[in-house]
Amino acid sequence: MQKGAIRVQTENIFPIIKKFLYSDHEIFIRELVSNAVDATQKLKTLASVGEFKGELGTPEITVTLDKEKKTLTISDMGVGMTAEEVDKYINQVAFSGAEEFLNKYKGQTDGANIIGHFGLGFYSSFMVSSKVEIFTKSHKPDTTAVRWECDGSPEYTLEETSKESRGTDIVLHINEESEEFLDEHRIQTILEKFCKFLPVPVKYADKQLNNTHPAWTKKPADLTTEDYQNFYKELYPYAEAPLFWIHLNVDYPFNLTGILYFPKIGKSFEVQKDKISLYSNQVFVTDEVKDIVPEFLMLLHGVIDSPDIPLNVSRSYLQGDPNVKKISSYITKKVADKLDEIFRNDRKSFEEKWESIGLFAKYGMMTDDKFSEKANKFLLLEDITEPGKFYTLEEYKTEATALQTNKDNKLVVLYATNAVQQDSYIQAAKNKGYKIVKLDNIVDAAFINNMEPRWDNMMFTRVDADIADNLINVDEKSESVLTTDQETKLKELFGHIPQQHVKVELKGLSVDAQPVIVTRPEFMRRMKDMAAVGGAGMSWYANMPDEINMTVNANHPIYQQILDESDNDKQQKQVRNLADLALLSQNLLTGADLTAFVNRSVELMSAEKKN
Repeated sequence: MQKGAIRVQTENIFPIIKKFLYSDHEIFIRELVSNAVDATQKLKTLASVGEFKGELGTPEITVTLDKEKKTLTISDMGVGMTAEEVDKYINQVAFSGAEEFLNKYKGQTDGANIIGHFGLGFYSSFMVSSKVEIFTKSHKPDTTAVRWECDGSPEYTLEETSKESRGTDIVLHINEESEEFLDEHRIQTILEKFCKFLPVPVKYADKQLNNTHPAWTKKPADLTTEDYQNFYKELYPYAEAPLFWIHLNVDYPFNLTGILYFPKIGKSFEVQKDKISLYSNQVFVTDEVKDIVPEFLMLLHGVIDSPDIPLNVSRSYLQGDPNVKKISSYITKKVADKLDEIFRNDRKSFEEKWESIGLFAKYGMMTDDKFSEKANKFLLLEDITEPGKFYTLEEYKTEATALQTNKDNKLVVLYATNAVQQDSYIQAAKNKGYKIVKLDNIVDAAFINNMEPRWDNMMFTRVDADIADNLINVDEKSESVLTTDQETKLKELFGHIPQQHVKVELKGLSVDAQPVIVTRPEFMRRMKDMAAVGGAGMSWYANMPDEINMTVNANHPIYQQILDESDNDKQQKQVRNLADLALLSQNLLTGADLTAFVNRSVELMSAEKKN
């Protein structure tokens, strides 16, 4: 029997491992199963180059829980270790066997199947164990099995033992503080999380838990549409079918594989982020991928696998590295190319999916200049008066330039955010031949503000920002059918309206136009809309009062009736009601003012009935 002290690179590393090295104790299972995968893949490599001539069989990894003995055992059928190798790889903390193996067999294996790089993974077992035993037998002929034991102190024992088959059994004696890891369901949940796609079969409770050949490890040419859809169901069993997907496959200047799916998203933007999982050689690492995947693509679902993404020693956190930025740029380019391809090859399908695609595209255009350059070609604007009719930017310019170019030579893009609420404004603009597009999702307010300065000679104006006559250019002509005295009287009646921040103006509009039209200046309304959805630095605007322009159509016949009325009190109530109706159409009449409007309306109708 050999006894000795663990040779560590730093003084008393065990407390550090137990408390600080791994942020989540359940990671010990990932580390130990990953080591078992390494041992298995090493054996396969040795067999492929002729250095192992024995019977390979079908190696698998078995996880066994014994609640009575309070042990958890991870067993593999891999290369195993001799006494000398145990002394070298286990007793010298932070000496990585995987790293040495890769260096030795450089050129004969690409390393894609060797997971470990740190040499500390095994010691994560001491986070949850009062004692750890290793029973191992090397694949090399004429070697003796050995047993290693350590209780978490620097002292260990190493002795010969009997073991029939090659491979390694790691036996963890779970400590009192960690008895959660003696629960069958807890272990299964952890194994399914970390080992779902490991390349070697992992069995627990007589059942294989993993898919050893997930879709992203295969060539796109070998996969059908059904294969991609089935893999999505495997990842997200209860999710609605994805719109489409992108298969990532690059080996220079970094290794990266994966499949990213575009989920169907509604206007409410209610979707879970953190649905992209990062793997390293099929080992789950994290679903915190914000440093790898651009922010605007965090709503995608799927898997990214790369051995080149730098991780810290616990494999839990990304570290700053040029590769991370390169990978992010590559993913952005692939997404832009895919969207452009779908748009060019199947525009009808692209338009049908635009409600979801538009969220990604607009978010990306705001945050990534290179993506924006490509997206300018496939950005779509839907005509709100003809649902299903879409314009590209160039098409909208062609359609609208003649009528919607203002005196500053800017094309005015008219838009609506609510077809029902803004219907009267939409119809008024449509009657002038204007093209009104729908911009009604949660990112549109920010999108307009962000893109307007970038697009030459274009500006956005909501269709209810002014009366139709003034949407493109302010129309100074105002020919009223009222006499000077009638106009004076009408101004006096509207002057009694108590609403604050209301600017009243009489204009001679068409007799078909509404008697009172309420509009809100584009800039201030847009800022308040941004503030409402939590725009950064916008809270100041949220507290600002609404600016309201009230245009009185002096040519509407109803004013002749009101002015002919002899009862001044009744005149004021009628005018107030017309003003309140216009405010109501813009959702600007609330609380006590709304109650007063209802009561006043009933009063006026009752008076009419008596007369």
